[in-house]
Amino acid sequence: MPVVAVQLGLNSMGLVDTLMVGRVSSVDLAAVALGNLYFFMVGVFGMGLLMGLDPLVAQAIGAQDRPAATLAMQRGIVLAVGLTVIAVAGLLLAESAFGLARQPGEVIPVAARYALWSIPGVLPFYLFVVLRQSLQAMSRVAPIVWTIVAANLLNVALNWVLIWGNLGAPRLGAVGSAMASSISRWGLVAILLAIAWPLLRPYLRPLQVGILRARPLGRMVALGGPIGMQFQLEFGAFAMVGVAMGWLGTVPMAGHQVALALASFAFMVPVGVAAAAAVHVGQGVGARELGRARRAAGAALVLGLGFMTVTALIFLTFPRGLSRLFTEDPATLLVAAALLPIAGVFQIFDGLQAVAAGILRGVGDTRVPMYANILGFWILGIPLGLLLAFPLEMGATGLWWGLAAGLASVSLLLIWRVRSQLGRELRRVLVD
Repeated sequence: MPVVAVQLGLNSMGLVDTLMVGRVSSVDLAAVALGNLYFFMVGVFGMGLLMGLDPLVAQAIGAQDRPAATLAMQRGIVLAVGLTVIAVAGLLLAESAFGLARQPGEVIPVAARYALWSIPGVLPFYLFVVLRQSLQAMSRVAPIVWTIVAANLLNVALNWVLIWGNLGAPRLGAVGSAMASSISRWGLVAILLAIAWPLLRPYLRPLQVGILRARPLGRMVALGGPIGMQFQLEFGAFAMVGVAMGWLGTVPMAGHQVALALASFAFMVPVGVAAAAAVHVGQGVGARELGRARRAAGAALVLGLGFMTVTALIFLTFPRGLSRLFTEDPATLLVAAALLPIAGVFQIFDGLQAVAAGILRGVGDTRVPMYANILGFWILGIPLGLLLAFPLEMGATGLWWGLAAGLASVSLLLIWRVRSQLGRELRRVLVD
């Protein structure tokens, strides 16, 4: 539950941004959708790569091997710095990328400024991932929960000032949201270090000999890289749908953002369950207790499926009422209300694939989820969605039905892989 609370808290920062910007204009809402999409499109590979810490730290903790856990955490910080350089270079190209993607002309300049003001938040974004994954792998989550609560309060206050122009500040709309997010990400790291320093200090000080050794760093990249690619492929599929929504116009794009914000918020629960599964499965593998790892995997799948079934029923029953929380624009509301029932269908498959990927991450199996995403999203889901949306003229709903088909195929493939992996002997992952 604390890990789920962390995921919900992280997502609620973006949800609050959408709620507050949605009261400014449809252009600002679409710009936040596009700018935020691009930020994560650029940064999600690095986030996934750093999640390679899950099996390394959790299995080291299970094996009571503190030196290995210390090296993994410190090398994670080294990788975070390198990934920041790459992500910043990508964000500087935002305006050109939006133009090439043929996004609405009135949205591009605002979305490009949003991306530029997101740059100061890249390094703390990655550093927080390192600290969060490490603390979760140690089963010490309370400091992260309190940090998320504080950062959300900070984000709301900064949004109130910068988006709407209170306390004498200029009314900045979408750009103010980006500024608030960057400052809040630095707040995340500072608050977490302050609260969790007694837990983190033995792992962060002193610096270990060998943290810059090329081969172990290369092995960490080889372990985490497929997770990064998996995230990139999945997020890229949603990004492609967002771009295609832009081809349909500003209103479909704004409606898509509303529906996606609600679906993403619900999705944070199975993501949290997946993170907990990665820890428990990883600790079980490290301790050479296969039965413990299997029980954790089974419990995680039951929890993920159960929760997403409930949210699916809610989305199918109250699409218009939920959409009205974000916008009063009749045209945007119509699109969002049409998409939410489809989200209800793919919620179940999305939850299953997220939890299954977390289980496999705990085992150290990171390549098969990447291959499953290639097949499910890019060979099946995206082509089907584009076919339904444009040649068959189903528009926004056609794009989302393509996503649903892709998620269904990914989830079935990963459930099969979990069953296969947990049916054999498992060994600890080592990089040194």
